[in-house]
Amino acid sequence: MIAPPPDPREHLRRPDTRSTLLIQHQILVAARRYLTGQGFTELLAPIIGPVTDPGSRGAKQVDVDYYGHRYKLMTSAILYKQASLLAFDKLFYVAPNVRLEPPETSATGRHLVEFHQIDVEIAGGGRDDAMRVAEELLRHVTAGVVSELGDELAALGRDPGSFTDLLHNPFERIPHETAVADLRRLGHPQSADAELDWTGERMLSEKAARPFFVTAYPKGSRGFYDREDPRRPGVLRNFDLIAPEGYGELASGSERESEYARLVARIRETGENPAKYGWYLRLARDGIPASAGFGLGVQRLTRYLAGREAIWQASAYPKLPGVVSP
Repeated sequence: MIAPPPDPREHLRRPDTRSTLLIQHQILVAARRYLTGQGFTELLAPIIGPVTDPGSRGAKQVDVDYYGHRYKLMTSAILYKQASLLAFDKLFYVAPNVRLEPPETSATGRHLVEFHQIDVEIAGGGRDDAMRVAEELLRHVTAGVVSELGDELAALGRDPGSFTDLLHNPFERIPHETAVADLRRLGHPQSADAELDWTGERMLSEKAARPFFVTAYPKGSRGFYDREDPRRPGVLRNFDLIAPEGYGELASGSERESEYARLVARIRETGENPAKYGWYLRLARDGIPASAGFGLGVQRLTRYLAGREAIWQASAYPKLPGVVSP
């Protein structure tokens, strides 16, 4: 059983909280250093908008009154990332997100209602470009934490040697259909038509020696903005980046649908009204760049590198699903 968060005063005064948040600070310093060094421009992500990412698994969106209009708190900045490519070819956000996850997910140790993502987008990029940046970013950030914060890792009981494989070996790429077959051989009834469920994801994560990618999820398992493979109908040009040791998903990404007619068709396939996405579709009709990108969870990455039991330990003011807190 994962312990719940203590009150803010107790949580913030704990030495292990301080060590964890110092690691999180170093993650952000190193991520900005790497991305700006690769020619990416940091922009400030919007917090509210007329629509937000509809593809959040099981989570509800939060409505706010915006001068008499019903706007949404961002669950993901994906639509705005695509739009911002009209100004910059390579960009990133450190973006806040709010998702009302089902209360039962508070026991998973890996879900927060309020969290941040390092959101990256590359105009003209493909899935392999996004995966390369995600892998190099994770390797750069990990190297920075190991070299700069060895004492903090030791204080948390985290062995820097556990990252040797990550730092020196390429990440494996496993097609979704192969991951499904592996899980079924292990006795787990993973659906071939859905995202990996949390139990299956954890099982694959626990037996891995270093982070790995799961690629090519089936159409219908992700949002309308994930591009369908033109050579493999029904399969998406997307990926998840999974941490080892049972920590699970760190990042999700894909090539993006950018063609107006395809976007309208994909939105309709999900049962939604394209009119909801009017501002975004008007941009797409006039032309937005084809692109690829990903979102890397800051608190999830912090939890993994710091070796913490639960994701709330990687937040100064954690908000767990179903728990009302400061």
